[in-house]
Formats: sequence, C-alpha cells, structure tokens
Amino acid sequence: MSHPHPELGAPGPLPEAGLRIVPLGGLGEIGRNMTVMEHAGKLLVIDCGVLFPEDHQPGVDLILPDFSYIADRLDDIVAVVLTHGHEDHIGAVPYLLRLRDDLPLVGSQLTLALVEAKLREHRITPLTLAVREGDTEQLGPFECEFLAVNHSIPDALALAVRTGAGTVLHTGDFKMDQLPLDGRITDLRSFGRIGEQGVDLFMVDSTNADVPGFTVSEREIAPVLDGVFDRAERRIIVASFASHVHRVQQVFDAAHAHGRRVALVGRSMVRNMGVAKELGYLSVPDGLLVDIKAVEDLPDDKIVLMCTGSQGEPMAALSRMANLDHRIRIGKGDTVVLASSLIPGNENAIYRVINGLTRLGANVVHQGNARVHVSGHATSGELLYCYNVVRPRNVMPVHGEMRHLVANAELAVRTGVPSDRVVVAEDGVVVDLVDGVASIVGAVPCGYVYVDGSSVGEITEVELKDRRILGEEGFISIVIVVDSATGKIVAGPEIHARGFAEDQSVFDPVRESIVRTLAKAAADGVGDTHQMQQMVRRVMGRWVNEHYRRRPMILPLVVEA
Repeated sequence: MSHPHPELGAPGPLPEAGLRIVPLGGLGEIGRNMTVMEHAGKLLVIDCGVLFPEDHQPGVDLILPDFSYIADRLDDIVAVVLTHGHEDHIGAVPYLLRLRDDLPLVGSQLTLALVEAKLREHRITPLTLAVREGDTEQLGPFECEFLAVNHSIPDALALAVRTGAGTVLHTGDFKMDQLPLDGRITDLRSFGRIGEQGVDLFMVDSTNADVPGFTVSEREIAPVLDGVFDRAERRIIVASFASHVHRVQQVFDAAHAHGRRVALVGRSMVRNMGVAKELGYLSVPDGLLVDIKAVEDLPDDKIVLMCTGSQGEPMAALSRMANLDHRIRIGKGDTVVLASSLIPGNENAIYRVINGLTRLGANVVHQGNARVHVSGHATSGELLYCYNVVRPRNVMPVHGEMRHLVANAELAVRTGVPSDRVVVAEDGVVVDLVDGVASIVGAVPCGYVYVDGSSVGEITEVELKDRRILGEEGFISIVIVVDSATGKIVAGPEIHARGFAEDQSVFDPVRESIVRTLAKAAADGVGDTHQMQQMVRRVMGRWVNEHYRRRPMILPLVVEA
C-alpha cells in the first residue's frame, strides 16, 4: 500500500492521457470532503463540505477546504458535483462560489434544494443542473453517470466518471440498507455492470471500515422511539442533524402515533425540513406541526421539540438548553433523545451537554444506552461485498480518519486487489491514474481555512495558539514608565492578571526582580524600550514557570516619559 510522506514534493506535469485526483478534504478526517479531478486540462470538483471545529480551536465557526490549489484555475472547472446534502459535503459551497459565482452545481433534487436555501442566506443565485439515478451527463471531458445509493439522507448519489484515462467509481457516502424507509436501495446492479465494463479506480467510503458485519436498518429505530415516547411523562426533545430527513420522519410518525404535536427548533432545522416537505421527501400529518411560540399553550405530555445540537455545538439549540440560555427550559421529567452518532472529536462536547441536561433533571437517551441511531455508512461486510461486485483494478479509500482509510485498504487487499494497487492518501496528496495504474506523485498545500464570524482564512494557527493560552493559562500585563533620558523607572511595575491569580500580592517578589533587571539595563546603557520589554517578559516568564508551572500570555509595556 502507498502511504503519504511529508517529504513529498510538488507533483510534476500530468501526462496527457492521465487523470489526476487531488483530495482537498475528507481524507484523514471526518468532514470537509472535497476532491478535484483533472483531465485534458479541465477540472471536476466532487463535493465541497465543511469540518466542524474541536475544543482546541476556540472561536472557530467552521473549517473549509483549502481552495488555493484551484484558485488560479477557476475557469477550468467544468462543474461541482454534490453527492448528497450533508454539511460535510455541501457546507463550503457558498465560500467556493464567492470565488466564481457561475460554477455549475450538479446534484439530485433534494441536494440542490438544500444548497440553494443555504446560498440564499449568502445572497448567491447558483447555476444548477438537477440529475437523478440513471442519468449520464457530459461535463467537459468527464462523462458522469449517476447511481442511487442509500445513506442517512434521501437522494444520495454515487458517481461513475469515465475519461480517456479510465473509469473512476466514487461511492460518495453510502450503506446497503435492504429495507430503507424510502425504498431506494444502493444500486449494486449498476455497480456490477460498471465493474464488468472495468473500474480503473474505486474511491470508497471508509467511515465504518473498521466496524464488523452489516449496518442495521433505519427501520430498527422506530420501535425504540415508540418505547421512548410511550414511557415519557412530560416533554420530549429530540436532537438530530438538521438534514437527517429519515430520522425526522420517524420522530414525526412516533409523535403522531402518541398524540403529540411537534415544533421545529433551530434555523437550519426549520429551513431544511421546509425544503424536504415542499419536495415531498417528508410526510407531515395534518395538524402535527406547531410554531415554537405555541408550545407554551400545550400540555407537556403533548409536545415534541425537534432541534439541532446533537454534536454539542455551542450555539445550537440543545447546547443552549443545557446551559439555560434558551427560551425552552429543560426540567425534571423531560426526555431528551440524541438521535445521532458521536462524530470523532465531538465526544467531550456531547458528554458536556448530556451532563448538563442530566443535572437539570432530564432523562437523556442516546446511542450509548438505546438504539436511537444507526449509521449511514457501510461497515466491513458491506464493503467486502462491494469489492467483490466491482472487482476494481485500483482502490483509493476516501472519507475517514487514517484508521478508517487503512482498514478499508486492508479489506480491498483481502478481496484480491494487489497491495501495490491500493493507494492510501491524505488531504493534499496527489494521485495520478496513468496507463491503468494509480500512484502517489506528490503533494500540494492543503491546510485548514478557518471561518471566524465574518472573517474567512484570516485566523491562523498562531492566533489559535494565543487563544488557547489565554483560555488555559491566563494573561499577565506589566506596565512600566521609565525616564527617557536615564532609563530609570519612574512608575510601576504595575501588574494585572486575568485567569491566573486574583490576589495581586503574589507578584510582589517578581516586581523586585523586574526593578533590578531594568536598573542593571539602564546602567549598561540599554535605552531601547523593545529590548526592555523583552527583558521584562523573560523575568516574568521564568518566575511564573518556576513557581506555578504555568505559561500564561505575558504582555509587557515599557513607556518613556
């Protein structure tokens, strides 16, 4: 198996008959999915999603793919194909369209409707092409055939890309639920047909590659939800992804069966379910939905709140409820259902919300104590099945952390794919398909692009490090006034601290050290305030480290008078 190496240099020119694949996100992480294919001088983009920040990225709202690789080739992009409507596949589309607003967006009806609703908030009207399973579109030198796959959102598509360099089959996110709620199964017949024609590169969802067996059907959740609703004495609050139409449908069905009304909470939940209902993907019984303002007029045992925040996002509805920062106040006897998985990296935030809700007296039902979630991704048994059906010449695992990619690669080898034809790559690692062989040929810059409020890409790792220091270690400022002629101290040192020590007297010993250090500097003829500030920083830093084993942010200010 080919593994990425940090010493990889920039790739050379793409051979005329070759196909280049450049993942800009989604490989080595869960989220930020984006892949660029290049052939005959043109580019095809598959997906353009976001990654949600972790605890060590304070203040960051979203993380985008790094567009720098394509920034000077926007006119070469023939289309952006979107496999399905989850945020980790469509969330960065508005930021890409800021660079070129007439990029054609290709996807299924629901996927495009969700993207268009998002783009309206950014005041962008996109150029779109709706496709469905069975359709084939010629997008520049790329002939794209779209295949139905089952996932945790309706209308998901796999993609067969035929070029002069060979055929690539990209699964998108998929599983093989044999009894899906919408009756739309993964089209293994077409997988097999394309496999018979010859698949030169199979790009396969890796998220559950290290999970044995087969994914449980979405239908298994219905009886569990029925039991939860049957036992609930007061309000029921269900948190899910705002795009999980199938999960929301099952909550609606359970609420209707138990005589409860449902209110949608959270802007994205209201927006997405409105789109799904309008297009016929969501069936809503008459009189089931009520406005959030009407909830207070209903008995507690007749209410279901469907909200966002299943991943512990700080500003989402459920987190705010747990922090008593929402109009909905959780109380003793309420039942809260977290109907989603724990995305890697979000565990601490999710458990923080669960603890907060439990402290308020709620009964919290989650994946750890009840089957209120099933995955939308194929497990190892399903992946083995696909490899045997497709019989690809080369394999490139996609969508997953490194452990998932490696596990998927091992499955491919076990089904007979030669190990030197299985390419394990990470974000930015360039793979060329030439003469039927896929290989790593280099790497391109592919860092995180942070969205912080209205700023995009302005926050760097340096700023994040400063934020972490401020949050974890505290802040100390030292203000000193010196005589401009002699360099002697005429006022100070005045020391202020936040998040370090409340009692300012703890700094009395270090004040004397600062005074002695600056007195010696003045005697030695040091008159530059910048040099004096560095001396003060070193004295304070050394003292804090020796006495408290801490490394706060230290900001000295030496002013001449």
